[in-house]
Amino acid sequence: MPANSAGHISITGVSKYYGRQKALDNVSLEVKPGSVTVILGPSGSGKSTLLRTINHLERVDEGFIQIDGDYIGYRREGDRLYELKEKAILRQRVNVGYVFQSFNLFPHLTVLENIIEAPIAHRLLSRKAAIARAHKLLDRVGLRDKADAWSRHLSGGQQQRIAIARALALNPRVMLFDEPTSALDPELVGEVLDVIKDLARSGTTLVVVTHEIGFAREVADRVVFMVDGRIVEEGSSEAVLNHPQHPRTRQFLSKVLA
Repeated sequence: MPANSAGHISITGVSKYYGRQKALDNVSLEVKPGSVTVILGPSGSGKSTLLRTINHLERVDEGFIQIDGDYIGYRREGDRLYELKEKAILRQRVNVGYVFQSFNLFPHLTVLENIIEAPIAHRLLSRKAAIARAHKLLDRVGLRDKADAWSRHLSGGQQQRIAIARALALNPRVMLFDEPTSALDPELVGEVLDVIKDLARSGTTLVVVTHEIGFAREVADRVVFMVDGRIVEEGSSEAVLNHPQHPRTRQFLSKVLA
């Protein structure tokens, strides 16, 4: 189990607007500590927006999100929530690792420098301790020999594995993955999913937006299906993927599994 073995996410009545468009519509969801939740749905259904609200990359317009009882992006006084200043929000994000579909590594830094930068900047580890942790994480993702390589010289699959190691360097309670294989060539997808599967067995809370149904079937404790900014179905992976109840879920799965 990781040192931060909590990671209970509570999403309550969350709505998000872009102008007049309602990207999230009264979404509520409980994610148990150490569980793997996969979010499925057609493009534009609000999956990535929901993920980005969990660490306040997107601010919510209604409702609130808590991790282990702490309000994300806000402090509560009486019955009112007040948005935190950016510095306090950044401190909260230390507990929430985020892996983007486009890697977002720093091209001017080596692999090792990419991984140690945040723990040192947040004063969580000395440089020596950060380097030692980075080497362990590189072993974990199978890329110890790439420590001194420039990230821009790596394949897409290798870059995404480094991005996962970088997110883990802060020892987060929660890991969020936003379609982590969608930018990869098909032959590189497996190597990234293998790393996430290994992580799923470690007890870290994972929330994964993906179209990889096989991965969801193998790893997910819960599957959430979204349409038009709403959760229309959720349950065990076996229930949702093998016996979907909502017609939109059935329609979606019939297309992706065809």
